[in-house]
Amino acid sequence: MDRKILANAIRALSMDGVQQANSGHPGAPMGMADIAEVLWRSHLNHNPENPEWADRDRFVLSNGHGSMLIYSLLHLTGYALPIEELKNFRQLHSKTPGHPEYGYAPGIETTTGPLGQGITNAVGMALAEKTLAAQFNKDGHEIVDHYTYAFMGDGCLMEGISHEACSLAGTLGLGKLIAFWDDNGISIDGEVEGWFSDDTPKRFEAYGWHVIPAVDGHDSEAINAAIVAAKADPRPTLICTKTIIGFGSPNKSGSHDCHGAPLGAEEIAETRKQLGWEHGPFEIPSEIYAEWDAKEAGATKEAAWNEKLAAYEAAYPELAAEFKRRVNGELPAEWEQKTAQIIADLQANPANIASRKASQNALEAFGAMLPEFLGGSADLAPSNLTMWSGSKSLTADDASGNYIHYGVREFGMTAIMNGIALHGGFVPYGATFLMFMEYARNAMRMAALMKVQNIQVYTHDSIGLGEDGPTHQPVEQMASLRLTPNMSTWRPCDQVESAVAWKFAIERKDGPTSLIFSRQNLAQQARSEQQVADIAKGAYVLKDCEGKPELILIATGSEVELTVNAAAELTQAGKKVRVVSMPATDVFDKQDEAYRESVLPSDVTTRIAVEAGIADFWYKYVGFGGKIIGMTTFGESAPAGELFKMFGFTTDNVVNTAKELLS
Repeated sequence: MDRKILANAIRALSMDGVQQANSGHPGAPMGMADIAEVLWRSHLNHNPENPEWADRDRFVLSNGHGSMLIYSLLHLTGYALPIEELKNFRQLHSKTPGHPEYGYAPGIETTTGPLGQGITNAVGMALAEKTLAAQFNKDGHEIVDHYTYAFMGDGCLMEGISHEACSLAGTLGLGKLIAFWDDNGISIDGEVEGWFSDDTPKRFEAYGWHVIPAVDGHDSEAINAAIVAAKADPRPTLICTKTIIGFGSPNKSGSHDCHGAPLGAEEIAETRKQLGWEHGPFEIPSEIYAEWDAKEAGATKEAAWNEKLAAYEAAYPELAAEFKRRVNGELPAEWEQKTAQIIADLQANPANIASRKASQNALEAFGAMLPEFLGGSADLAPSNLTMWSGSKSLTADDASGNYIHYGVREFGMTAIMNGIALHGGFVPYGATFLMFMEYARNAMRMAALMKVQNIQVYTHDSIGLGEDGPTHQPVEQMASLRLTPNMSTWRPCDQVESAVAWKFAIERKDGPTSLIFSRQNLAQQARSEQQVADIAKGAYVLKDCEGKPELILIATGSEVELTVNAAAELTQAGKKVRVVSMPATDVFDKQDEAYRESVLPSDVTTRIAVEAGIADFWYKYVGFGGKIIGMTTFGESAPAGELFKMFGFTTDNVVNTAKELLS
C-alpha cells in the first residue's frame, strides 16, 4: 500500500480528534505523519501487547502539543487505545489528554509538553541504555540493545534545557539516540525566522553529534535512508527534516493558523479532498489497519529477545538474576535487615557532623548493596559529597560506571534523571545546592507528576552557608518543594535522620524525594529504639515532659539542636515542653489521625516552629495563635554564626519567644 495513504490515516485521525475536542494542535501531527510512518513501520522495535518489554525501542514526542500524533500511532499499531479514546481527546478521564501523560495510555514513555524536557528525557533513556548494556552485555549475549527516538520542534530547540542535555549527550557518545527536528519554520507567533535564526546543524555538530541536514520530511525514501545512516553512526544523530505544518490543508498548511487550533469543518472537508481521503471522521478502513498492525511483528521480536535472555541466563545465571531484579525495580533480598542494622549502629555511635557528610556516609553504607545506584552532581561533587568509595565515573569510552559528571546543568541533570528512571534498571540520584533547585524546579515537578523516582541531594540548606550571601542562601525553596504535590521533602537533623531519609528515598518508587542537607556540623540527638523507628513517620516526639505539655516546639534540620537546648532551659524554669523533630512534613501528614494526634495533640495550641526557611509555611502546624521563628526576608553575606544571631535562630530567642507566648 502507498505509504502516503498510511500517513494520511494519522493526518485524518489527528484533525478529527482536534476538531471534535474543539481544542488542540493539528499542525505538527499532520506535518510529521510521513516521518512517523517510516519510523514506526520500518524501524521501531516494540510490542503493542507488552508495552513494558524491557528491550523495546523508546519513542518520545518532545513536541508534546502534537499529542494526536502519538495517540494515532498507538491506536493504529494495536495498543490498547480504542478509537473511542481518540474521540474523547482532551476530555475528562480519557486516556488521551491534551499532552501525552505517562501512565494514562499504554505506550506513552514520558509526559511531554513543557518544551525541551522530552528530548532531555530521551537523553536520559539513551544514557540508561548505554550504561545498562555496558554493565550486563557479554560477547555473544547482547540483552540490552535498543534505540531511543525523539521528535522535537523549534520550541524544544529554543528552550535552554535542550542545550544542556544535547551537549552532554554528545560528550557521552550516546550513539543510540536519534532525534528528528521538525523544521517547519512555524511557532505560535508565526514564522520563527524573526526570533530563531540559529544554525541548528552546526550547533549539533559542535556538540559532537552526527547531523543529517535538509531531509525532505515528506519523502519516505529519504527519511528511511536518514534513519539507516543514523543507526550506522556511533554518535547521537540529529535528522533535520523539512516539513510543512498542517500538510494537506489547502488554506492553512504552512501557517501558524493550524498550529494550535482546529482546522474547522469546512477546511477538514477540503483537506480530505486534497489528500484523497474518502473516509468519514474517525473511520479507518480494515486494510489500512492491517498494514499498520504491529502486534504480530512485536510479539515475534519480543520472543526472539526472550530466547537471547534465556541463553544469557544459562551462561551467566547470577548476572541474569541481577538484571531481572533491577529492571523489575526490586530491592536486594537483604535490604531491610541490613539497613535496619546500619541505622541502629549510627544511633549507637554518635557523630557530630554536617548532614551533607552524613548523607555521604549513608551512600557509603547503602551503595555497597545497590549496584543500580546511578549518581551525579551538577559540578558540585566535592561540596554535595555525592561520591563514595564505590563511585566510578561514567565516560563515553566506558559507560559501565555509576557516577555522572553532569557539569553545570541543574535543569538538564534533573530531567535526564527522569529519563533514566522511566527507562528502568537504575536508582538515579543527583545533587546541587538547594538554592539552585530553582533552575531544575520544573523537572522535579514533572517527576512528581509522573510519579517516578528521582532523588535529589540539596546541600547548603540555609543562611548557614554564610559568606556566599543571599544569592546562594535558600529561603523560600523548602516551602516550594513541600507545596509540590507528590514531592517528598526531608530535612534531617543528624546522621540518623539522614540515613532514614536516604532509606525512604531509595524505597520510594512512586515519586521524587528531595533530601536537604546542611553545610555546618550538627549535634546527634539521643533517641530510644522506638524514636528511631518513628523517624520514618516524618515527625516524632524527640524530647518530652511529664504529663500534658504546655508548649510544643517543632523544628527541622540545624534548628533541632537549638530547639532542644531551649527546651532544656524552659524545663529548668518549670515549663512543660515537648520537642517535635519534623524532618518530612509530607510523610507526617500521611500518618493516621491517631499518630498525628499523639505527636501534636490538638488541645495544645501553644506552639512554636523553628526553621531557617520561609516562615509562612509553618502556620499549618502552629496555627495563627502560635509563633514561627523563620525567614521573612532574604539573607545577608556574613559568617553563619552572625547570621543565625541576626535572624533569631538562637537558643535565647527561642526561650524568649516561648516565655512571651506562654505569658
